[in-house]
Amino acid sequence: MVSDAGLVPVLRLAEAAGLYDLLDDQLSVDSANATAKATSVVGGMLAGADSIDDLDLLRHGGMPKLFSGVRSPSTLGAFLRSFTHGHVQQLDAVGGDLLTGLTARVPGLIAGAENVEGFACIDLDDTIREVHGYAKQAAAYGYTGVRGLNIQLATISTPLAAPVIARARLRKGSTASAKGAGRLLAQAISTARTAGVKSRILCRADSAYYGWAFVGTAIRAKTWFSVTARMTKTVTAAIGGINEDAWQPIRYPHAIWEEVEQRWISDAEVAEVPFTAFTGRRKAENVTCRLVVRRVKRLQRLASDGTEQGELFATYRHHAFITNSTLEMVEADQRHRDHAIVEQTIAELKDNALAHLPSGKYSANAAWVSLAVIAFNLARAAAVAADLAKARWATLRRKIIRVAGRIASTSRRHDLHLPIQWPWAYNWETLHAVATAPPNTTT
Repeated sequence: MVSDAGLVPVLRLAEAAGLYDLLDDQLSVDSANATAKATSVVGGMLAGADSIDDLDLLRHGGMPKLFSGVRSPSTLGAFLRSFTHGHVQQLDAVGGDLLTGLTARVPGLIAGAENVEGFACIDLDDTIREVHGYAKQAAAYGYTGVRGLNIQLATISTPLAAPVIARARLRKGSTASAKGAGRLLAQAISTARTAGVKSRILCRADSAYYGWAFVGTAIRAKTWFSVTARMTKTVTAAIGGINEDAWQPIRYPHAIWEEVEQRWISDAEVAEVPFTAFTGRRKAENVTCRLVVRRVKRLQRLASDGTEQGELFATYRHHAFITNSTLEMVEADQRHRDHAIVEQTIAELKDNALAHLPSGKYSANAAWVSLAVIAFNLARAAAVAADLAKARWATLRRKIIRVAGRIASTSRRHDLHLPIQWPWAYNWETLHAVATAPPNTTT
């Protein structure tokens, strides 16, 4: 018996997308059978492992009959600790190339991006993964006030497809958010193009990335950018110069949570003005663009007796971003607010393989992050192939991967018997069909 029979089609999909060949060709870490060990870590993450000890999930029951080369947690821990910074970069490159293989095998993975008239977004963000203990290398207090390590990542998504991860890296806990943003964005754009994204790309980020490094990279790559503006003197002066009759009311189809006001809002006003960003830099790096501003009326405080006083002057909270897109103003605001989708990816990672950074050695944790990215993209591709495109990683594990199976050996072959009337049998079979189908040779 096995409890994770869904690993069979998922890892067959990985094989069909070229994961094993990529590891053989590009990973030069000084460890015997590195491909088998790296795949063991990825398989354990897909099954729910969030620590090195949890990788023993792959050695229970009849699993050795389904997969050969599965290593013990102690062996895999030593394997991760043998990584250097260069080996982690190799693993990162493998993840980028695997995404290309997955999009070829599962065309709907980045749906809509294959059309020149389509639309795709690359989102950059970072998060702090809290760690404990004094032995964690590079752990420090970051902008959240929590001691941990910083993870920076770039995702690719479209209006029709959930995000996949283009690139990710582990950094010291006290690293500034925008450090290395230009290089990461350039890698993400290159990965997106290689993965078949032919549509227009919009690069989005929050105010932590408001700077020439991010915007300049987007301009050089001939993509659009949309970055939340910091409230500098030039930005506030531009907002103050907007005529009152220029504000256009908008109403959101779904209410939005206003963090500062601690309330839900369903309406706001939008306006835009021409703007030149980064005027403090040399002239060649001044960026002429659009400053789009959304304002939300502040809640009026109640009087001491609990009544609402008459309003003399309305006060507003302003949210501004710069962009070079040609989108209509209201749509530009909507697309920029959709940057929050990257938080979904971060939440899924923290709910799965990145619930912990399991090693005390920095390079081992960096390798763990790169392998988690590979597992995440595999899970996303498997969900699309299984006709569960909206399923998150935890949902895929519950419906497809964690299904009990009984192995029967007949005529020198293994037959895998799955539960009768399994609710998601159709999805499991659909995934298996995609994973075992001949390569798509159409262009």
